[in-house]
Amino acid sequence: MLLQGMHRGCLLQQTRRALPSQGGAPSATSIGVSSRGTPNSFTSRIVLRAVASQHAQGEEQPRRVVVTGMGVVSPLGHEQDEFYNNLLAGKSGISLIENFDPGDFSTRFAGEIKELDASPYIMKKLEKRVDNCIKYIMVSGKKALQDAGLDPEQAAIKDLNVARCGILIGSAMGGMTSFSNAVEALVTSGHRKMNPFCIPFAINNMGGAMLAMDVGFMGPNYSISTACATGNYCIHAAAEHVRRGDADLMLAGAADAAVIPSGMAGFIACKALSKRNEDPTRASRPWDVERDGFVMGEGGGVLVLEEYEHAKARGAKIYADWVGGAFSCDAHHMTEPHPEGRGVKQCIDRALRSSGISPEQVDYVNAHATSTQAGDMVGVGLAVYLLLSHALRMNSTKSMIGHLLGGAGAVEAVATIKAIETGMLHPSINLENPESGIDLQRVCAGVKQEHKVNVALSNSFGFGGHNSCIIFKRHQ
Repeated sequence: MLLQGMHRGCLLQQTRRALPSQGGAPSATSIGVSSRGTPNSFTSRIVLRAVASQHAQGEEQPRRVVVTGMGVVSPLGHEQDEFYNNLLAGKSGISLIENFDPGDFSTRFAGEIKELDASPYIMKKLEKRVDNCIKYIMVSGKKALQDAGLDPEQAAIKDLNVARCGILIGSAMGGMTSFSNAVEALVTSGHRKMNPFCIPFAINNMGGAMLAMDVGFMGPNYSISTACATGNYCIHAAAEHVRRGDADLMLAGAADAAVIPSGMAGFIACKALSKRNEDPTRASRPWDVERDGFVMGEGGGVLVLEEYEHAKARGAKIYADWVGGAFSCDAHHMTEPHPEGRGVKQCIDRALRSSGISPEQVDYVNAHATSTQAGDMVGVGLAVYLLLSHALRMNSTKSMIGHLLGGAGAVEAVATIKAIETGMLHPSINLENPESGIDLQRVCAGVKQEHKVNVALSNSFGFGGHNSCIIFKRHQ
């Protein structure tokens, strides 16, 4: 009964919708606009259905994909401007853990979400039960829709053809709290005391599924899990759905919530985490000689990816164009990158080819740079070697928020697009004793830089040798 009640609650908004018709719509050029110069609700609905109908009939040319909305939940804020302004200020979101007592853990700090009011985005009854991973997905997803002018509570979203709107949001670890609590209940009290939500809230696909139940999107909906490369995998795959004509609009991103006892202890066992407990804000230090491991973070990010004509027809703000991306695998080691970066090189090459971008056109890289001995130099060295531009700049968002695991690429995509929008690059902090060959100016060491970004590349690499690159371009 609990599960049935939850399901009915999630479907409350969906049951109010009827599937829009796809046929018989006039062309966008024959439709008028309101006196304010933007499509009104009635004409916008007709235009969007006309666009959807045209695309459903099939097109030979790949379609243009644009970013029209962004949502973020992070250790540095849950609004995109707050988040990016804190990054520009060089503020660290890393501190001692407060949500549980880490006791004698060798690492007792993280990029932890201290507070998040999810009540405007999730039913109060459900908010108390749902895993934090799902909570971060639903909040960042609905924030992205609001930013795109498609508030789930407002009329504009009803103009969409929900059959051609999808969701591709992943997670590296899924609902770890739900699963961990279930195991504890099983061991200490027996199976009859297990929460009936333990499986639904633990599986990776449920965040996107529940978001779809709330907003009514009936297009492609699934989850990808490729460790710390998950966010980029989801964004690239979702964009390809739009480019191929499978959908007109996709919510894409990822989230993780592993700052819990089992999550921290597991990575401590891997000997992956920094132990700088006496000074947590200085623990994440990519490219610094004294780095001693990454810092765990948590949160999520979601983009609204939309076909250009569809976005234009409804008068949407366009942040940037998604122009391409790529995946590859090192086929080398469970946790260590290939020492020569073979998979990373292949991934960058493929991303450039898929986007029609020449290496010298890339003028900004949001680097994977996690503050680990093995990974930092492979990424920066290949980027400089392959991308050629003397004006190339790069930075590490993880220096301030830690490593959000599967959510990292999605949150860093928001930072990448904000760099394009603002013309300002946030600093890489804590780079006090750089590795040989590191150009402090190029990696934005210590201070933000004014830098016009026309083409930006964001990299994410994960355990298992999973590599991913996505490329955004200034919208023109």
